[in-house]
Amino acid sequence: MTQPFVVQFNPVVVHLGPVQVHWYGLMYLIGFLGAWLLGGYRRKQGRLPVSRDALGDLMFYGMMGIILGGRIWYMLFYYAGGFKWIWTDPLALFRVWDGGMSFHGGLVGVLVAGYWWSRRHRLHFFDTVDFVAPLVPLGLGLGRLGNFINGELWGKPGGVPWAMIFPNARDEDAALAANDPHLTQLMQQFGGLPRHPSQLYELALEGVVMFSVLWLVSMKPRPRYLISGLFALMYGCFRFAVEFVRVPDAQLGYLAWGWLTMGQIQSLPLIAVGIILLWMSRKAPTLPLAAAEPSKTA
Repeated sequence: MTQPFVVQFNPVVVHLGPVQVHWYGLMYLIGFLGAWLLGGYRRKQGRLPVSRDALGDLMFYGMMGIILGGRIWYMLFYYAGGFKWIWTDPLALFRVWDGGMSFHGGLVGVLVAGYWWSRRHRLHFFDTVDFVAPLVPLGLGLGRLGNFINGELWGKPGGVPWAMIFPNARDEDAALAANDPHLTQLMQQFGGLPRHPSQLYELALEGVVMFSVLWLVSMKPRPRYLISGLFALMYGCFRFAVEFVRVPDAQLGYLAWGWLTMGQIQSLPLIAVGIILLWMSRKAPTLPLAAAEPSKTA
């Protein structure tokens, strides 16, 4: 086996005086900006009958929903200290560098924001969700790229040709190799155990594949619920599958049968919802295109 690639990047992009700009935060910023631009393009095509300012409000509320929902959900379901932080250390909610955020919580936050915005603008909630769904995979993929650069959320040891060394996993590598001569040899040879780059698997599936499918399918008007259903079903299936080669959160481990993770449990409802929405789309109306805005010429 040739020397695997060692995932060891500087997580800080640039220092601006006392402020450090991290790759992970930059990925979120690019994701939000990309969703904003793509949303504006789709609005001009008549995909949602709202003004530019109204779309700006939707994007802003969605961004806040991702941040607040993702962080609160992480603290409720993944935080190592359980629920005690609520009364012993409530400021832990704002230390986003300590643990991070959860996709499932961010999704709930976006849905809450979208429901409130849809009510204000008298639009069907799922017309809004169908509009937003193709924009989300861009941020998902960039977020996984940020995880990869940070060398976190690594996969299980594996003998695939593209396996990589994650220096941040050295303690876990040493524990696994303690009673296994073969793994001990790999540790001595490569300085760590070659692992599945599960972040890149998620980048490919949740980012590239989901964006490509949802964008292409939504290029022409589709029945209500169809795009939302595809999003939920694909994400749920992709996340459930990748969890088999991804190391679970250390504070939780496997929840049952030596393989079931919290990520898989929280993805099962998405799979069910996706199937239900696709079934509902069979007899649902199709939102007609609004009048497309004319292109500005010099």
